[in-house]
Amino acid sequence: MGKDKGKKEEWLNSFVNVAQKIGNQIYLRSLRDSFATIMPLFILAGLAILVNAVFLAPTGFMSSVINENTMITWQNWGNIITNATLNIAGLLLALSMGYHLAKNKGYDNPIGVATAVVPAFLTLLPLMVSLTPSGSDNSISFSGIISYAQIGSKGIFAAIITGILATELYIWLTKSDKMKINLGENVPPAVGKSFNTMIPLILTVSLFAFASFLVQLTGNNFMSLIERFIQEPLRGVGTSLPGYLLLVTLGNLLFGFGIHQSVVTGPILDPLLLVNMNENMAAQAAGEEIPYIMNSAFHQVFGALMGGTGNTIALIIAIFIFSKYRPYRDLSKLAIGPNLFNINEPIIFGMPIVFNLPMIIPFVLSPIVGTLIGYFATVAGLVDKCVVNIPWTTPPIISGYLATAGDWRASVLQVIIILVLVFLYLPFLKISERVAKANTEVEF
Repeated sequence: MGKDKGKKEEWLNSFVNVAQKIGNQIYLRSLRDSFATIMPLFILAGLAILVNAVFLAPTGFMSSVINENTMITWQNWGNIITNATLNIAGLLLALSMGYHLAKNKGYDNPIGVATAVVPAFLTLLPLMVSLTPSGSDNSISFSGIISYAQIGSKGIFAAIITGILATELYIWLTKSDKMKINLGENVPPAVGKSFNTMIPLILTVSLFAFASFLVQLTGNNFMSLIERFIQEPLRGVGTSLPGYLLLVTLGNLLFGFGIHQSVVTGPILDPLLLVNMNENMAAQAAGEEIPYIMNSAFHQVFGALMGGTGNTIALIIAIFIFSKYRPYRDLSKLAIGPNLFNINEPIIFGMPIVFNLPMIIPFVLSPIVGTLIGYFATVAGLVDKCVVNIPWTTPPIISGYLATAGDWRASVLQVIIILVLVFLYLPFLKISERVAKANTEVEF
């Protein structure tokens, strides 16, 4: 028995170590930091779309109070915000990725790296852009313009790739003394540093531009190739129902062993969901059909994060209603406040859920159940698709209403999911109570 237990612990430690190494991988860590930096801008875009869709919609409840032309005019304020945030998502991510990767590598001039990454990213754009004028069926090619469609959500994976490659190339070049131009000690530090990195910056952007030039000679461009062969296949798998459930299940399983799901699966899943979210918001702003069910807001509203990772708001409710075990009840009184805002570390590490097999099982299963209910309810048309990127701290029930741009049925569905999950957690909660009581008696 002792040998078997030792082997199990050895395997578990190996599993945890591998997961931690993956989570600390510098590119994944930099990607996570980059999204965290620019996420407030996407939330701002979501709020602008929410105002336009709920309060300034010509057919909405405010139409009896505000003139239709006035509402349409004021919607342009939200449209300008959307263009300045959501529709330049790729450009923002390229800038942020270059900065954070350089910072995580310990480079002393991360803003200098960002100034190289942004133009390197822009070299991937085509020289000619085909646009269809309003009211026309024929497209016209233009040169010398940048389309929001190219530097927005469709450019996110191009931004990630450019952020990594351009940063590595730039830093590698700056390590060579032959690449530096030394103006002496009598010039301002900012000027001296700029000239020290001038040649690496020129070479980095020029090499990206030359590669883009060669690709455009074939009639293609890097942006469309990355979208077609990398971004779309990954998004098709990762945001499909089976792919999403696999990543969420893996993330919660890792969390059950003490490794936060945002560290390992977050950098993989978040960009895929964000592309879908941004395209949904763009479609909502343009008054077009909403394309995707699985997106960042769905992830928070119905999927894995409602009431915290593992939907633990349902566990706390189950404790309040059905548990008489005082330690759990006292802990829940402390945890309920943060949990209402989807912060559930107190219950995860205080109960604990981590390394507690009876609680790991429902912790892993609950996002699957919530996702399936939310997904098929959306497919059946019982609730609208999520079209607003809301702050992750938005409380359940409110979050459903806001994420769907005012569909009250989404809030009702959240209540139903929480009730179902209360009864999913309940039998495992009773088992955990017995184990906790038995351990207490043995220690005593």
